Amino acid sequence: MVHQYKSAGLNIVLDTCSGSVHVVDDIAYELIQLYPQEKEEDIIRIMLDRHRERSGSGQEALTEEDIRECLQDIRELKSRGQLFTPDTFAPAADTFKERSGGVIKALCLHIAHTCNLNCSYCFASQGKYNGERSVMSYEVGKQALDFLIAHSGTRHNLEVDFFGGEPLMNWDVVKQLVRYARGIEKEHNKNFRFTLTTNGLLIDDDVIDFCNREMSNVVLSLDGRKQIHDRYRVDYAGCGSWERVVPKFQKFVKARQGRNYYIRGTFTHANPDFVKDIRCMLDLGFTELSMEPVVAGPDDPEALTAGDLEIVKQQYEELADLMRQRRKEGRPFTFYHYMIDLSGGPCIYKRISGCGSGTEYMAVTPWGDLYPCHQFVGESDYRLGDIWNGITNPGRQEEFRSCNVYSRPECADCWAKLWCSGGCAANAFHASGSIRGIYPPGCELFRKRIECAIALEAEKQL
Repeated sequence: MVHQYKSAGLNIVLDTCSGSVHVVDDIAYELIQLYPQEKEEDIIRIMLDRHRERSGSGQEALTEEDIRECLQDIRELKSRGQLFTPDTFAPAADTFKERSGGVIKALCLHIAHTCNLNCSYCFASQGKYNGERSVMSYEVGKQALDFLIAHSGTRHNLEVDFFGGEPLMNWDVVKQLVRYARGIEKEHNKNFRFTLTTNGLLIDDDVIDFCNREMSNVVLSLDGRKQIHDRYRVDYAGCGSWERVVPKFQKFVKARQGRNYYIRGTFTHANPDFVKDIRCMLDLGFTELSMEPVVAGPDDPEALTAGDLEIVKQQYEELADLMRQRRKEGRPFTFYHYMIDLSGGPCIYKRISGCGSGTEYMAVTPWGDLYPCHQFVGESDYRLGDIWNGITNPGRQEEFRSCNVYSRPECADCWAKLWCSGGCAANAFHASGSIRGIYPPGCELFRKRIECAIALEAEKQL
C-alpha cells in the first residue's frame, strides 16, 4: 500500500508496509501513481501525452528515456522491498503480545482521585472517575511497585506515572514511593523512570527540587492563552488558574535545566485555532509542547464539531510552517505529536500491537484495582484484577492482548495503520462501544498529523 501527498513543496511517497519514505521529483510522483494500475508501455504513452500537452507552458520536454530510467528506479525500489511492499504481518499479529510472556513494564499510579480544579472537560470527572474522592496510601503504592517488579520479568527499565486527579494533593506519598523504589532497584536489577502530571497549583520549591532529582519527565497542564485556559481550568470558586500556574511552570522549567518536560494543553470547540495557544506557550519561554484534542462525547459543548476538524487540520499545517520558520531562525521547539524517527523506529512489534494497554501497561486506582489504562478507570466491566491477587479477569485481558491493528476491519485499507497502530483503545471504546472499533475523528486528525510530521522530518534529512 502506497500513500502519496504534497507538503511544503515536497512530493512524498509513503510505503505502508516497509515504512519507507521517499521524497521524489514530479515525474517519479506521477509514475508511482500510475504504476499499480497500468502496464509500463501504457505508462510511457500516458506520460508522454500528458507532457506533450504541457510543453507549451515552458516546461522542459520529457523524453521516453527519462521515463524508462525512472521506471527502472521504481522497479529497483520494489525489488528491495521499499515500494509497493506486500502486507505480510497479519498472520503474526496475534502472536506478538503472547511473546512478551505477560511482562508488565509500566504502571499509571492514580495517586489521588481528587483535584483542586473543576475543569468541565475533564474525562476523569474532576479526578473522581465517577466514584468517590480518594487518595492512595503508601501501603497500596508500595504493593503496586512490588507488583510491577514481580511481573516485569527480566526487563530492566520500568515506567511509573504519578497521575490523578492532582498528584500533588498526595505529595508526601509520592515522595515516599519514589524513595522506596530507589531503595530496591539494585536488589532487583531494575531502573525506575518516574513521570508526574500536574495542574501546577501546588508547585513549590520542594516539588521542583524533588522532581528535578527524581522525575524523568514532568507534564505541566496549560491550555495556552489566558482566556482559553481560564475558560475551563477553574477552581471550585470558578476562578481561572492561569496567573497562578504560569509563573510556577516557568520557574519549574528553568530549574530543570534541560531535563524532559512537556507543557500539555487541551484544545476544544472553544479553540480549534490552537496554534495561537502554541504561540502563547512559546512567548512564555516553553519549548517542549503538546496540544491534545479534547476527549468528549458528541453532545458535550466542548466537543469538536465537523467544522472544527477542518480548522484543526489547517492548524496542523500552520504549526508545521511555524516549526520550519523557528528552525531556520535557530529557535526550534518540540511538538509531541510531530516527534518521529524515520530511520530507526518504532519496531514492527510496536507498530502492530500499539501502546500495550491492558497487557504491558496498566492503571492502579487508590485502592489497588487494576485497569487497562487511566481512561478505563471507573468502567467496572474493565476491571482486570488488583495488585494483591493479580489478573482475575483473564477474559478481558485477553481481549486487549488480541486487539491490534489487524483486528480492526476499518484499518485494513488505511495507509496510516502502521503509524498509529490502530489508535487508542479507550477512544475506540467510548466512540463505538468496542476496543476493536475506531474513533473516526481521531483517525482523521492522526493522518493529518503524521503527514505533517513526516514532511518536517524529511526536510531535515534532505
